[in-house]
Amino acid sequence: MPIRLDLPATFAERLRASDRALIGLWACAGSPITAEIMASSGCDWVLLDAEHSPNGLESVLAQLYAMSAYPVAPLVRPPQGDTVIIKQFLDLGAQNLLIPMVDTAEQAAEIVRAVRYPVDGVRGVGSALARSARWNRVDGYLQRADETISLTVQIESATAVSNVESIVAVDGVDAIFVGPSDLAASMGHLGQQSHPEVVAGVLRSIEAGRAAGKPVGVNAFVPADAERYIEAGAAFVAVGADVAMLARQSEALVDRFVPEDGSASASPRGSY
Repeated sequence: MPIRLDLPATFAERLRASDRALIGLWACAGSPITAEIMASSGCDWVLLDAEHSPNGLESVLAQLYAMSAYPVAPLVRPPQGDTVIIKQFLDLGAQNLLIPMVDTAEQAAEIVRAVRYPVDGVRGVGSALARSARWNRVDGYLQRADETISLTVQIESATAVSNVESIVAVDGVDAIFVGPSDLAASMGHLGQQSHPEVVAGVLRSIEAGRAAGKPVGVNAFVPADAERYIEAGAAFVAVGADVAMLARQSEALVDRFVPEDGSASASPRGSY
């Protein structure tokens, strides 16, 4: 007789249960090994990014497998809020979706429909073939699929900030996540995530979420920015990415041993 399974708690459930901001890391390398290293770091959540990283369905699935041994919430970001792409990521077992570039409440409502089965949505029914229902080993999956999915939409443009109150009010949007990099670019401040106008947009979004009773997250790789947004009421914050940490730490290590002129230098003897 086949075993019956329960799915892990969603990111939305974890946010509701937490009395502090949840701290997250990005997994951008497309590697199950680095995803597992991130997941076992002690962080609360890990973002598997398929928007700006070399990730597709197969690599995301492999990373979900690698992370499944750890008490961390995996979020998956598709490249866009496309109905077909969302269906594919849901069917391979992504429970927590982060959808980029949502500018209006109408867009948000369409994305909600994409993650729900008819009659409330348009998600195709393939649970018997899919990891999402563990191949029909999750009892009553079709009837309670909504309970197993957490939907977060991204606020990352000046237009989105101007509409943030209506976006966060959409039924089925569990949380919003502010991306200061794209927000800064849309405001004419490319590369200036700490510009006062950008900070004001982030703070407005946090306040809108708090007023609506929905969690707000922020991408903040600068510790002072992360601390500022947590103090303002952010419920979850991304504080670093695997590729960025590898780049900076490898540079720092090499800088310690290689002079600025690139000439050879004596290195201390040591064992491997």
